[in-house]
Amino acid sequence: MSTPSPTAPPIRPLTLRDLTACADLSENRGWPREEHKWGLLLTAGTGYGIDDPDGGLVAACVVTEYGAPGRTDLGAVGMVLVAERHARQGIGRRLMRYVLSTMGTVPLTLHATPNGRPLYEELGFKVTGRAEMLRGRFTPGATESRVATRAVTAEDLPGILRLDEEVFGTDRTPLITRLPAFADRLRLAEENGRITGYAAAWPNTDTQVVGPLIARDTKTAKALVASLAAGTDRPLRTDIDVRHEDLRNWLKRRGLASVAFNAVMTHGLPELPGDWTRRFAPLTVAA
Repeated sequence: MSTPSPTAPPIRPLTLRDLTACADLSENRGWPREEHKWGLLLTAGTGYGIDDPDGGLVAACVVTEYGAPGRTDLGAVGMVLVAERHARQGIGRRLMRYVLSTMGTVPLTLHATPNGRPLYEELGFKVTGRAEMLRGRFTPGATESRVATRAVTAEDLPGILRLDEEVFGTDRTPLITRLPAFADRLRLAEENGRITGYAAAWPNTDTQVVGPLIARDTKTAKALVASLAAGTDRPLRTDIDVRHEDLRNWLKRRGLASVAFNAVMTHGLPELPGDWTRRFAPLTVAA
Protein backbone atom coordinates (compact mmCIF):
# COMPACT_ATOMS: atom_id res chain seq x y z
CA MET A 1 0.00 0.00 0.00
CA SER A 2 1.42 3.37 -0.99
CA THR A 3 1.68 6.08 1.64
CA PRO A 4 1.64 9.83 1.06
CA SER A 5 4.98 11.60 1.25
CA PRO A 6 5.63 13.78 4.31
CA THR A 7 5.22 16.83 2.08
CA ALA A 8 1.87 15.75 0.59
CA PRO A 9 -0.84 18.37 1.25
CA PRO A 10 -3.21 17.27 4.02
CA ILE A 11 -6.81 16.22 3.49
CA ARG A 12 -9.12 18.82 5.01
CA PRO A 13 -12.88 19.44 5.36
CA LEU A 14 -14.48 21.53 2.63
CA THR A 15 -17.04 24.28 3.21
CA LEU A 16 -19.18 26.54 1.07
CA ARG A 17 -16.12 28.80 0.75
CA ASP A 18 -14.69 26.05 -1.46
CA LEU A 19 -17.70 26.00 -3.80
CA THR A 20 -15.94 27.70 -6.70
CA ALA A 21 -12.87 25.46 -6.34
CA CYS A 22 -15.11 22.37 -6.35
CA ALA A 23 -16.88 23.59 -9.48
CA ASP A 24 -13.52 24.31 -11.11
CA LEU A 25 -12.42 20.77 -10.32
CA SER A 26 -15.59 19.36 -11.93
CA GLU A 27 -14.94 21.42 -15.03
CA ASN A 28 -11.30 20.31 -15.11
CA ARG A 29 -12.44 16.70 -15.44
CA GLY A 30 -14.95 17.46 -18.18
CA TRP A 31 -17.99 17.43 -15.89
CA PRO A 32 -20.53 20.25 -15.71
CA ARG A 33 -19.65 22.80 -13.02
CA GLU A 34 -22.79 21.91 -11.02
CA GLU A 35 -22.52 24.72 -8.46
CA HIS A 36 -26.14 24.15 -7.41
CA LYS A 37 -25.53 20.50 -6.57
CA TRP A 38 -22.17 21.21 -4.91
CA GLY A 39 -23.90 23.79 -2.72
CA LEU A 40 -26.43 21.22 -1.50
CA LEU A 41 -23.84 18.55 -0.84
CA LEU A 42 -21.45 20.84 1.03
CA THR A 43 -24.25 21.92 3.38
CA ALA A 44 -26.09 18.61 3.83
CA GLY A 45 -22.91 16.53 3.89
CA THR A 46 -19.19 16.79 4.61
CA GLY A 47 -16.73 17.58 1.87
CA TYR A 48 -13.09 16.49 1.93
CA GLY A 49 -10.40 17.99 -0.25
CA ILE A 50 -6.70 18.31 -0.93
CA ASP A 51 -5.38 21.76 -1.79
CA ASP A 52 -3.21 22.33 -4.83
CA PRO A 53 -0.15 24.44 -3.90
CA ASP A 54 -0.68 26.29 -7.17
CA GLY A 55 -4.28 27.13 -6.26
CA GLY A 56 -7.57 25.28 -6.32
CA LEU A 57 -8.04 21.66 -5.39
CA VAL A 58 -6.08 18.55 -6.27
CA ALA A 59 -8.99 16.32 -5.26
CA ALA A 60 -12.38 16.36 -3.56
CA CYS A 61 -15.28 14.19 -2.48
CA VAL A 62 -18.40 14.50 -0.34
CA VAL A 63 -19.91 12.14 2.25
CA THR A 64 -23.56 12.53 3.20
CA GLU A 65 -24.45 10.80 6.46
CA TYR A 66 -27.89 9.33 7.16
CA GLY A 67 -29.41 8.23 10.45
CA ALA A 68 -31.11 9.47 13.58
CA PRO A 69 -29.50 12.40 15.42
CA GLY A 70 -26.27 11.25 17.01
CA ARG A 71 -26.21 7.97 15.07
CA THR A 72 -24.99 7.41 11.51
CA ASP A 73 -26.51 4.34 9.82
CA LEU A 74 -25.19 4.89 6.31
CA GLY A 75 -22.81 7.18 4.44
CA ALA A 76 -23.20 8.08 0.76
CA VAL A 77 -19.97 8.96 -1.05
CA GLY A 78 -20.06 11.16 -4.13
CA MET A 79 -18.25 13.69 -6.33
CA VAL A 80 -14.93 11.83 -6.07
CA LEU A 81 -12.69 13.87 -8.36
CA VAL A 82 -8.96 14.25 -8.95
CA ALA A 83 -7.57 17.07 -11.11
CA GLU A 84 -6.43 15.80 -14.48
CA ARG A 85 -2.76 16.69 -14.06
CA HIS A 86 -2.69 14.78 -10.76
CA ALA A 87 -4.51 11.71 -12.06
CA ARG A 88 -3.09 8.19 -11.78
CA GLN A 89 -0.85 9.14 -8.87
CA GLY A 90 -2.81 7.34 -6.13
CA ILE A 91 -4.52 10.51 -4.90
CA GLY A 92 -8.05 9.18 -5.36
CA ARG A 93 -7.08 6.03 -3.47
CA ARG A 94 -5.59 8.13 -0.66
CA LEU A 95 -8.76 10.22 -0.41
CA MET A 96 -11.03 7.16 -0.34
CA ARG A 97 -8.86 5.42 2.26
CA TYR A 98 -9.19 8.56 4.39
CA VAL A 99 -12.99 8.44 4.04
CA LEU A 100 -13.04 4.76 5.02
CA SER A 101 -10.85 5.48 8.04
CA THR A 102 -12.93 8.49 9.08
CA MET A 103 -16.25 6.63 8.79
CA GLY A 104 -14.98 3.61 10.71
CA THR A 105 -17.59 0.85 10.83
CA VAL A 106 -20.34 2.92 9.21
CA PRO A 107 -21.58 1.20 6.02
CA LEU A 108 -21.03 3.19 2.82
CA THR A 109 -22.62 3.36 -0.61
CA LEU A 110 -21.75 5.06 -3.89
CA HIS A 111 -22.54 5.08 -7.60
CA ALA A 112 -19.47 4.11 -9.63
CA THR A 113 -18.68 4.81 -13.25
CA PRO A 114 -16.93 2.02 -15.18
CA ASN A 115 -13.66 3.95 -14.78
CA GLY A 116 -14.01 4.33 -11.02
CA ARG A 117 -15.28 0.85 -10.25
CA PRO A 118 -11.87 -0.96 -10.13
CA LEU A 119 -10.58 1.39 -7.40
CA TYR A 120 -13.69 0.92 -5.28
CA GLU A 121 -13.53 -2.85 -5.69
CA GLU A 122 -9.90 -2.74 -4.57
CA LEU A 123 -11.05 -0.90 -1.43
CA GLY A 124 -13.68 -3.53 -0.61
CA PHE A 125 -16.83 -2.12 -2.22
CA LYS A 126 -19.18 -4.66 -3.80
CA VAL A 127 -21.61 -4.16 -6.68
CA THR A 128 -25.15 -4.55 -5.35
CA GLY A 129 -27.16 -2.94 -8.15
CA ARG A 130 -27.17 -0.78 -11.27
CA ALA A 131 -28.78 2.46 -12.35
CA GLU A 132 -29.43 3.68 -15.89
CA MET A 133 -28.97 7.37 -16.61
CA LEU A 134 -31.64 8.65 -18.99
CA ARG A 135 -31.79 12.05 -20.63
CA GLY A 136 -34.01 13.81 -23.16
CA ARG A 137 -37.06 15.94 -23.79
CA PHE A 138 -40.16 14.37 -22.29
CA THR A 139 -43.11 14.04 -24.67
CA PRO A 140 -46.41 13.55 -22.85
CA GLY A 141 -48.75 10.86 -24.09
CA ALA A 142 -52.51 10.63 -24.39
CA THR A 143 -52.75 7.76 -21.95
CA GLU A 144 -50.82 9.10 -18.97
CA SER A 145 -51.59 7.75 -15.52
CA ARG A 146 -54.69 9.17 -13.88
CA VAL A 147 -52.99 9.26 -10.49
CA ALA A 148 -53.48 12.78 -9.15
CA THR A 149 -50.48 14.79 -7.99
CA ARG A 150 -50.10 18.21 -6.40
CA ALA A 151 -47.45 20.63 -5.24
CA VAL A 152 -45.91 19.97 -1.83
CA THR A 153 -46.68 22.43 0.96
CA ALA A 154 -44.84 23.04 4.23
CA GLU A 155 -47.47 20.97 6.04
CA ASP A 156 -46.55 17.93 3.92
CA LEU A 157 -42.91 17.78 5.00
CA PRO A 158 -43.38 15.57 8.11
CA GLY A 159 -45.28 13.01 6.01
CA ILE A 160 -42.61 13.09 3.30
CA LEU A 161 -39.90 12.54 5.89
CA ARG A 162 -41.77 9.53 7.31
CA LEU A 163 -42.24 8.01 3.85
CA ASP A 164 -38.64 8.67 2.86
CA GLU A 165 -37.28 6.99 5.99
CA GLU A 166 -39.55 4.00 5.43
CA VAL A 167 -38.46 3.58 1.81
CA PHE A 168 -34.73 4.31 2.33
CA GLY A 169 -34.47 2.46 5.62
CA THR A 170 -32.75 5.38 7.34
CA ASP A 171 -33.42 8.97 8.37
CA ARG A 172 -32.35 11.48 5.70
CA THR A 173 -33.77 14.61 7.36
CA PRO A 174 -30.77 16.94 6.71
CA LEU A 175 -31.02 16.21 2.98
CA ILE A 176 -34.80 16.07 2.50
CA THR A 177 -35.55 19.23 4.49
CA ARG A 178 -33.39 21.15 2.02
CA LEU A 179 -35.42 19.98 -0.97
CA PRO A 180 -38.03 22.80 -0.94
CA ALA A 181 -35.29 25.41 -1.37
CA PHE A 182 -33.12 23.27 -3.65
CA ALA A 183 -35.71 22.00 -6.13
CA ASP A 184 -37.65 23.98 -8.73
CA ARG A 185 -40.64 21.70 -8.29
CA LEU A 186 -41.61 19.28 -5.53
CA ARG A 187 -44.77 17.22 -5.97
CA LEU A 188 -46.54 14.38 -4.21
CA ALA A 189 -49.23 11.77 -4.80
CA GLU A 190 -51.68 10.83 -2.08
CA GLU A 191 -54.65 8.60 -1.42
CA ASN A 192 -57.16 9.20 1.35
CA GLY A 193 -54.85 11.77 2.90
CA ARG A 194 -51.85 9.41 2.89
CA ILE A 195 -48.77 10.28 0.84
CA THR A 196 -48.06 7.47 -1.64
CA GLY A 197 -45.11 9.06 -3.39
CA TYR A 198 -43.13 12.23 -3.95
CA ALA A 199 -40.60 13.56 -6.44
CA ALA A 200 -38.50 16.62 -7.11
CA ALA A 201 -37.10 18.31 -10.20
CA TRP A 202 -34.03 20.49 -9.75
CA PRO A 203 -31.83 22.49 -12.13
CA ASN A 204 -28.44 21.18 -13.23
CA THR A 205 -26.71 23.05 -16.06
CA ASP A 206 -29.08 22.63 -19.04
CA THR A 207 -31.33 19.88 -17.63
CA GLN A 208 -33.92 19.30 -14.94
CA VAL A 209 -32.91 16.34 -12.82
CA VAL A 210 -35.80 14.20 -11.56
CA GLY A 211 -34.92 12.84 -8.14
CA PRO A 212 -35.63 11.67 -5.62
CA LEU A 213 -38.48 9.64 -7.09
CA ILE A 214 -40.34 7.63 -4.46
CA ALA A 215 -43.64 5.97 -5.32
CA ARG A 216 -45.98 3.21 -4.20
CA ASP A 217 -45.93 1.67 -7.68
CA THR A 218 -44.88 2.34 -11.27
CA LYS A 219 -48.19 4.01 -12.13
CA THR A 220 -47.62 6.57 -9.37
CA ALA A 221 -44.00 7.08 -10.45
CA LYS A 222 -45.14 7.82 -14.01
CA ALA A 223 -47.68 10.36 -12.81
CA LEU A 224 -45.08 12.17 -10.73
CA VAL A 225 -42.58 12.33 -13.60
CA ALA A 226 -45.24 13.57 -16.03
CA SER A 227 -46.35 16.28 -13.61
CA LEU A 228 -42.76 17.47 -13.12
CA ALA A 229 -42.08 17.44 -16.86
CA ALA A 230 -45.15 19.60 -17.49
CA GLY A 231 -43.53 22.42 -15.54
CA THR A 232 -40.30 22.77 -17.54
CA ASP A 233 -39.11 23.24 -21.10
CA ARG A 234 -35.69 21.78 -20.31
CA PRO A 235 -34.64 18.19 -21.06
CA LEU A 236 -35.08 15.79 -18.15
CA ARG A 237 -32.35 13.66 -16.62
CA THR A 238 -32.81 10.88 -14.11
CA ASP A 239 -31.05 7.75 -12.83
CA ILE A 240 -33.44 4.80 -12.62
CA ASP A 241 -32.80 1.56 -10.75
CA VAL A 242 -32.57 -1.02 -13.56
CA ARG A 243 -35.00 -3.30 -11.75
CA HIS A 244 -37.75 -0.81 -12.63
CA GLU A 245 -37.81 -1.93 -16.26
CA ASP A 246 -41.38 -0.77 -16.93
CA LEU A 247 -40.58 2.81 -15.92
CA ARG A 248 -37.33 2.84 -17.91
CA ASN A 249 -39.08 1.63 -21.05
CA TRP A 250 -41.89 4.16 -20.58
CA LEU A 251 -39.40 7.01 -20.23
CA LYS A 252 -37.68 5.92 -23.43
CA ARG A 253 -41.01 5.89 -25.26
CA ARG A 254 -41.58 9.40 -23.94
CA GLY A 255 -38.35 10.72 -25.45
CA LEU A 256 -35.54 10.00 -22.98
CA ALA A 257 -32.51 8.04 -24.14
CA SER A 258 -29.96 5.95 -22.31
CA VAL A 259 -26.76 7.84 -21.51
CA ALA A 260 -24.83 5.49 -19.24
CA PHE A 261 -25.04 2.76 -16.62
CA ASN A 262 -23.48 3.17 -13.18
CA ALA A 263 -22.83 0.47 -10.62
CA VAL A 264 -24.44 0.86 -7.19
CA MET A 265 -21.81 -0.28 -4.70
CA THR A 266 -21.80 -0.85 -0.96
CA HIS A 267 -19.11 -1.29 1.67
CA GLY A 268 -19.90 -2.97 4.98
CA LEU A 269 -23.40 -4.21 4.11
CA PRO A 270 -24.71 -6.75 1.58
CA GLU A 271 -27.31 -4.43 0.06
CA LEU A 272 -28.95 -1.07 0.64
CA PRO A 273 -31.58 -0.93 3.39
CA GLY A 274 -35.21 -0.02 2.80
CA ASP A 275 -37.68 -0.98 0.09
CA TRP A 276 -36.21 -0.87 -3.41
CA THR A 277 -39.62 -1.51 -5.00
CA ARG A 278 -40.66 2.04 -4.08
CA ARG A 279 -37.25 3.63 -4.65
CA PHE A 280 -37.13 4.55 -8.35
CA ALA A 281 -34.43 7.25 -8.53
CA PRO A 282 -32.03 8.96 -6.09
CA LEU A 283 -31.91 12.70 -5.50
CA THR A 284 -28.50 12.53 -7.14
CA VAL A 285 -26.01 9.73 -7.64
CA ALA A 286 -23.67 11.74 -5.41
CA ALA A 287 -25.90 11.51 -2.31
